[in-house]
Amino acid sequence: MHGQVRISGAKNAALVILAGGLLCSQDCRIRNVPSLVDVARMGQILTALGVKLHQDGDVIDINATHLSQSQAPYELVSRLRASFFVIGPLLARLGVAKVPLPGGCAIGARPVDLHVQGLRAMGAEVHIDHGVVHACVPGSRRRLRGAKIYLDYPSVGATETLMMAATLAEGETVLENAAQEPEVIDLANFCRAMGAQIQGAGTKTLVISGVPQLHSVDYSIISDRIEAGTFLLAGAITRSEIDLFPVIPDHLTAVIAKLRKMGAQVTSGPDGSLKLDARGERLLATDIETLPYPGFPQTCRLLSCPY
Repeated sequence: MHGQVRISGAKNAALVILAGGLLCSQDCRIRNVPSLVDVARMGQILTALGVKLHQDGDVIDINATHLSQSQAPYELVSRLRASFFVIGPLLARLGVAKVPLPGGCAIGARPVDLHVQGLRAMGAEVHIDHGVVHACVPGSRRRLRGAKIYLDYPSVGATETLMMAATLAEGETVLENAAQEPEVIDLANFCRAMGAQIQGAGTKTLVISGVPQLHSVDYSIISDRIEAGTFLLAGAITRSEIDLFPVIPDHLTAVIAKLRKMGAQVTSGPDGSLKLDARGERLLATDIETLPYPGFPQTCRLLSCPY
């Protein structure tokens, strides 16, 4: 391979930020949204909830002023795991939400246990019935309350769900053992740009002070570190020279370190570009252990062996 590859906006950031648009009762413009089936499905879910949505290229305009539905449609949610993110914003805005479980009512460990435990700690009544999570906030105000929450595992999904729910809650929420992924930071930056008060994004402790409402925003999503990492590894496998743009090298520290250890040359430019040159000698073997961020991403693991 040879040439320059333009890296898309981060899918995992785009999906949760689209859900986060439900928190605001004014216009939101989201830029650098990747053109993917999952993004289109999230848009369908938002529309089903009463959100006005318009897309022009990689820009999506959202208006959730007349958020009218608290129940996400099963036929759409069952096809998109990330659609469960809407439960936090729905509870924060309406005080009630009905969202099908990712994968329906299959028997086994619930993939949303940490989400449910955290929402309960914030005062929501939550029960699961026939594959649907029913949640409501008791009382006339129907507003979540700040709480101190410890996550047994630094789950990205639970961190993002509880962060969004806490932005409009009464009082302060402290989220311990939070996920530190760049997509979590991007969501926090998006919420802050709308007026949310969030501290500690990118660390293990998040502190969110609830505000009564959020305001309009024009926000651009970060580049996709998994896509960039995949192209870097593909370039190494094929002994190629490629340039990636735009990228955030700090999001790829583990991948870059392993490629350099194997003998590939990786350099970053001042313009947000990253250059890989693997045309030299045979690359060396190395050990890789996948870990939560900032460790080596599991999504890139299967592509990391060049021979």
